[in-house]
Amino acid sequence: MNQEFWTMLEELVRQSDVVIDRPNGSAHPKFPDTIYPVDYGYLQNTTSMDGEGIDVWVGTAPEHTVDAIVCVVDAWKRDSEMKILIGCTQQEKELIEEFHNRSQYMKGILIPRERT
Repeated sequence: MNQEFWTMLEELVRQSDVVIDRPNGSAHPKFPDTIYPVDYGYLQNTTSMDGEGIDVWVGTAPEHTVDAIVCVVDAWKRDSEMKILIGCTQQEKELIEEFHNRSQYMKGILIPRERT
């Protein structure tokens, strides 16, 4: 994949404050049975397709670099978004991909960053 894409994401993350508003283990505000498996939040002072901050998953890997994205289609909200994964272990990436594919209304695909 285009290295400039990943470099631009890294720069965006580096220049932004990460706000974790749904910590690991917390419930979704509208769907209490949906539990976040990894810290989830957004980049402050950014805008995504839904008009809110760009969503991020922040894992527990020692290096907090951009290591993947998840592209999500939500039939319920009739929208799509990209979510940035920062410092996620392989297990966390799998949990995040599973999280975005649990519902019949939402499907996601994880795109890992290829290191050269």
